Amino acid sequence: MSSVNEIRMAIEGLSAGDRQALLGWLLDADRQIWDRQIVEDFAPKGPGARCLADVDQQIRTGNFRPL
Repeated sequence: MSSVNEIRMAIEGLSAGDRQALLGWLLDADRQIWDRQIVEDFAPKGPGARCLADVDQQIRTGNFRPL
């Protein structure tokens, strides 16, 4: 299968149980990708690292309001 349309047609041919299993797998795979991206973004040299450093500095200096 090489196109989205072919995959869609194959999914439509699955039983309800197999579609449910596929959905669970897709959701889990998506969560894992999201989790890896968050870890990478907030790693020491990631794009979110500066934001975390700024928040830490604000906390250390008392320049914040607790939620």
